[in-house]
Amino acid sequence: ILSPGRLVAAYRKTHLCDVELEGRVTMKESGFTNPGSEILPPVSTPAGKLGLSICYDLRFPEVSLALRHAGAEILTSPSAFTVPTGSAHWEVLLRARAIETQCYVVAAAQTGQNHERRVSYGHAMVVDPWGAVVAQCHEGPGLCYAEIDLGYLHRIRREMPVLNHRRHDLYGPVGMGAAP
Repeated sequence: ILSPGRLVAAYRKTHLCDVELEGRVTMKESGFTNPGSEILPPVSTPAGKLGLSICYDLRFPEVSLALRHAGAEILTSPSAFTVPTGSAHWEVLLRARAIETQCYVVAAAQTGQNHERRVSYGHAMVVDPWGAVVAQCHEGPGLCYAEIDLGYLHRIRREMPVLNHRRHDLYGPVGMGAAP
């Protein structure tokens, strides 16, 4: 993230996608990428406090919960999901992360042919803290806009304070995160 001429945060993807969906997709990110070693604290922006993650990180709710606990109001997840995983899991995961963290989730998404062996699902999306999809792109390149209403976000958190209801005595400090 840049601020007039200066870098304010650089997040490195912490979870690498090493999967083999028989006859459909094979990917081994660990063969060409090193994982990041930390979750960054949310970054203050005019739109709200941004929690940073990338693509496959979305499958690990602990990342989003740690960001929420650290004060995130908006979670970002730029991604390049494959067509098989995107069509099955993309929207469900984005909505789940929004609901469980009571954050907006903003997910840019690569679409179409990346190279000769890779096609990305696309479907960039914005989900509100109640889990409603408030903006999305469908097939092909596109741009969507959504209003980020922090008053609405804080009302949801006040009316249903799930962060305060967590039972760490039962399952440990999931989402408390040591990193931020």
